[in-house]
Amino acid sequence: QGPLVESGGGLAQAGDSLRLSCLGSGGAFSIKSMGWFRQAPGNEREFVAAISRSGDEIYYADSVKGRFAISRDNAKKAVYLQMNRLKPEDTAIYYCSAPSGGGIYRNPDLYYAWGRGTQVTVSS
Repeated sequence: QGPLVESGGGLAQAGDSLRLSCLGSGGAFSIKSMGWFRQAPGNEREFVAAISRSGDEIYYADSVKGRFAISRDNAKKAVYLQMNRLKPEDTAIYYCSAPSGGGIYRNPDLYYAWGRGTQVTVSS
């Protein structure tokens, strides 16, 4: 997996929407599941969402279920995170990543390729 580059973060108010994008460059992009994670100051990196390589298997953290939607476009080597009804507790740096294994995972320790992240700040 080549470098991953996240974009789309920014400032939002509670209730707003943002769409994050992650662009990959490696030839392995389409054969890997992909995940979104986030890390708030003082907190450990936590799972947000993951999508299988074909897109037919998707997992969400309970905290974002029903508000966030992960999708991917393998032709563009892109994975997206549509974030709706944002809350102040969604404030964090958001990272996309690819796992070292061939499955779909929630555990960030099973991921090896990380982007630099994009900051999302939600005010009340």
